[in-house]
Amino acid sequence: MHEAADRSPSEREGGLSRRGLLGIASATAAAAAMGGLARGAAPAHAAEALAAVTPAPTAGMSVTLLGTAGGPPPQANRYGIATALTVDGNNYVIDCGRGAVSQYMRAGLSMPALTAIFLTHLHSDHMVDYFAFPLLSGGVIGPQGFTSPIGVWGPGASGLPSHLTGDTGTTPGTVETTRRANESFAASTTFFLDEHFGTDPAKMLNVHDVLPPASAGASASNPAPTMEPFAVMEDDRVKVTATLVPHGSVFPALAYRFDSDHGSVVFSGDTAPTPNLIRLAQGADLLLHETADFEALPKLGYPAPVIEHIRLVHTDVNDLGAIAKAAGVGALVATHLSPVNPDIVPDHVWRKKLRDSAKAAGYDGDISLGMDLMRIQVGAKR
Repeated sequence: MHEAADRSPSEREGGLSRRGLLGIASATAAAAAMGGLARGAAPAHAAEALAAVTPAPTAGMSVTLLGTAGGPPPQANRYGIATALTVDGNNYVIDCGRGAVSQYMRAGLSMPALTAIFLTHLHSDHMVDYFAFPLLSGGVIGPQGFTSPIGVWGPGASGLPSHLTGDTGTTPGTVETTRRANESFAASTTFFLDEHFGTDPAKMLNVHDVLPPASAGASASNPAPTMEPFAVMEDDRVKVTATLVPHGSVFPALAYRFDSDHGSVVFSGDTAPTPNLIRLAQGADLLLHETADFEALPKLGYPAPVIEHIRLVHTDVNDLGAIAKAAGVGALVATHLSPVNPDIVPDHVWRKKLRDSAKAAGYDGDISLGMDLMRIQVGAKR
């Protein structure tokens, strides 16, 4: 079943089938309805065509990859890391990288159905578009906005001193980051309110700092001790649990698991290999895991210490098969790709390395390369 990693999303329709629970929608069929996609077109283009003609499902559970690029530097071929989980028509966004709001709309997702946002950690490439959701859509009536406050869950404060010039305090958590973001747009909000238009974006959010239980013994100096997953949130549709993952000096860095009546999906966040993630992901239907091609990193031209740092805080593509096997997941999709430049690592090379990783580990589930606007149905086939 590893050959799924070496094919486009359209060629893999229904391929996530180890337990008959996953199916990728056919981008080629959607594009054919538009009359414009030739056989063999690039998978990214096929996914874009799919989004243009296929609205998000309003029943069941699905995942839409809004952006799959790793790291802050912008790249034309992929948007920043962001993913939408849809459960019975309600949308949960996990991370809000560059272009997340635009990709959310392009994917055919309902803005009025935006229910919650989850941030795995507070690096810029995971949250640069976070406040754009309430700033641009909060209080807006119609398909481009949401009029009821949404929940936000993200890392609490690390307690580490800030390195910003003139800032003598500590680095903020999600609650304080949100407050500061709102203040930075005070002029815009005030002008709109003076014209009887819009609302205070902060009123459209219920923000929660996520910190591990004290019993975990975690701290900025011990950011990801071996631990059991802990509860984060539960509503009528999903139960969300989390664990700490190691990502350099970042604390807290979180991975999330979403369980519903339809299935289970795990988001690794940014992480080096860790037993915490394997424990969180045990038996999940789908694991979305960050990855880097360590062999190709020197081609980025970065100084040697930077390359070594990337190796220490991320997961090599060659390790993904073993992680998927250890976690017993039904399928793994690689995302947050680095290097993201296709001139350094083309998509077909990513797919071959994923296939080889699965084969070397003896993983017999499906392993696929994430593409922007790819949509994966969870629990669709039995």
